[in-house]
Amino acid sequence: MAAKDIKSEINGRVWKVEAAAGAALDEDDPILILESMKMEIPVPAPADGRVIEVLVGEGDEVKEGQVVAKFETD
Repeated sequence: MAAKDIKSEINGRVWKVEAAAGAALDEDDPILILESMKMEIPVPAPADGRVIEVLVGEGDEVKEGQVVAKFETD
C-alpha cells in the first residue's frame, strides 16, 4: 500500500470534512469540501483506499498546494 499526500488545488476555506481518519473510500469519494468564491469544491480520494489523517478542520483557511490529508491506496 502506498501513502499519498492530498493537496488543495485552490485557496479557500474548509467548509466540511466528509471523511475521518480510518474511513475507507472509493475513488472520487469526497474527503472534504472547500469553499472558495461561494462555490463548493470537493477534494476527492485519488483511488480506492483509506484516509490516514485529515490535517485540517472545518473553518480552516487553506492555500493552493497545501497538504490537507494523507491517504493510503489499496
